[in-house]
Amino acid sequence: MITPSLCASRGKLFEFASTSMQATIERYKRHTKDNNRTKPTEPNLQQMKSEAATMLKKIEDLEVSRRKLLGEGLGSCTLEELQQIEQQLEKSVSIIRARKTQVFKQQIEQLKLKEKALTAEHEKLCEKFGTKAWNGSKEQEENVAYRESSPRSDVETELFIGLPDGRTRRIMPPN
Repeated sequence: MITPSLCASRGKLFEFASTSMQATIERYKRHTKDNNRTKPTEPNLQQMKSEAATMLKKIEDLEVSRRKLLGEGLGSCTLEELQQIEQQLEKSVSIIRARKTQVFKQQIEQLKLKEKALTAEHEKLCEKFGTKAWNGSKEQEENVAYRESSPRSDVETELFIGLPDGRTRRIMPPN
């Protein structure tokens, strides 16, 4: 037989009354906080308006600066402003060139590693099929070294006046 006191501590009414009161208070507190957030007060409204005006001014200044960096609307600029723009652009170009050089160096290193891997694979295939390995890299290095050390002899350094034909053969008057 179940006693009424046992049913009271386990029933829905007991659960609703004990935890629901705390939940109700929590909901009330959250609701009052949300109302304070959604209803801006007069000083808060003024602050928001001033922040919006400041942001609009910053946006306009950034747009003017962007146009000047693109070379638009430079007619009203003073010499000092033009020099500042030039310095900004030169600094930007130097940063871009440095990054570009870095990317090229990384790509060169990757290609060198790829070349080594392909050369090793080529040598393995040559061993497998019993053919002679091609040493393209060494020959290319020797050719580059030879070209750099050899003087160029195909450049004419003498000054000639007249038609180009007159340089190699003389025109003989008819007999």
